[in-house]
Amino acid sequence: MDKAFKKEEFETLKIKKSVAIEFRKFSKMLSKSQSMTLLLMMDFFNENGICPTESLGPRMETLEKRISVLIKKRMNGMIAIMKGIEKTQTKPTVAMLQSLFEQAEPPKKKLFLEKNPPENTGNVRFREIKNLEIDK
Repeated sequence: MDKAFKKEEFETLKIKKSVAIEFRKFSKMLSKSQSMTLLLMMDFFNENGICPTESLGPRMETLEKRISVLIKKRMNGMIAIMKGIEKTQTKPTVAMLQSLFEQAEPPKKKLFLEKNPPENTGNVRFREIKNLEIDK
């Protein structure tokens, strides 16, 4: 029995013998005392708004709606977490890697027009000049 109910006195209820046997089996299956099993059952019915005398047809629809609302809330929470991770971790990391790669690009060699073009060809020729800043 629960410690909170340890000092309370026992009260008798009049129920049929077959119901008492089934209830005791159910209590043993839950590994709870009979008082705690009955209290858990009453709490379950009260919290979920289910009446034992009603059929579960229309109530199951409301339970499904509650479950879908909870799932949507969880999904929205997961989306918020993923967006937070993206803003705080992924995007800064990608920006840092891109800046590293931009700095690592080899410098482009400058092309200059040759002053003395060959006489027979009308094509412009370019020659490469090494960048002296790299050699330093």
